[in-house]
Amino acid sequence: MGQLKDFRVGDNGTVVGFVPGSAQWKSRLLAMGMTVGTAFQVERVAPLGDPVEITVRGSRITLRKGEAEALLVERRVS
Repeated sequence: MGQLKDFRVGDNGTVVGFVPGSAQWKSRLLAMGMTVGTAFQVERVAPLGDPVEITVRGSRITLRKGEAEALLVERRVS
């Protein structure tokens, strides 16, 4: 398990959960389709790492630093 900040452009991953204490972001992430088991691909990362653009379920979404830190993810080997 890791965090989205450790991923580079082109990396694939899967959502495995949420960081404890991230309730303020959890409902927003769930509304964007970031449920446990969801696959995603990193499309772009801003120079300072904020924001991060990912493709999830056929749509591109942009996550700010706080949102990205609330996700627990694992790298998916393709």
